[in-house]
Amino acid sequence: MKKAALKREKRKRRHTRVRARIQGTSTCPRISVFRSNKHVLLQLIDDSTGKTIVSARDVEVAARGKKAGVGTRASIAFEAGKRLAERAREKKISVAVFDRGGYAYHGIVKMVADGARKGGLQF
Repeated sequence: MKKAALKREKRKRRHTRVRARIQGTSTCPRISVFRSNKHVLLQLIDDSTGKTIVSARDVEVAARGKKAGVGTRASIAFEAGKRLAERAREKKISVAVFDRGGYAYHGIVKMVADGARKGGLQF
């Protein structure tokens, strides 16, 4: 097995372990984080119905940020977390559980969580 495939497999195992303990509901949805090499995708998911309530992507922030001067990948992830929290407030959601998606809680994932907290979500 190649190194990249092994790395993906280990992340999937970690994510499965985390998902065994975390469940999102309509009142307290799950914040799902997917981090690729270039982008960050965030979703608020109601696991009881299997539907995405709100989503945000770093691409939305980066397009707006070119004019505003938002530069580093970490600062764009922070802004994406804030945008997710703003959209959640519009849907009257203030509490959520954080699913780091099998990634280590540092760097981009931590910035997303900090941005969501700054935007008003509690978890």
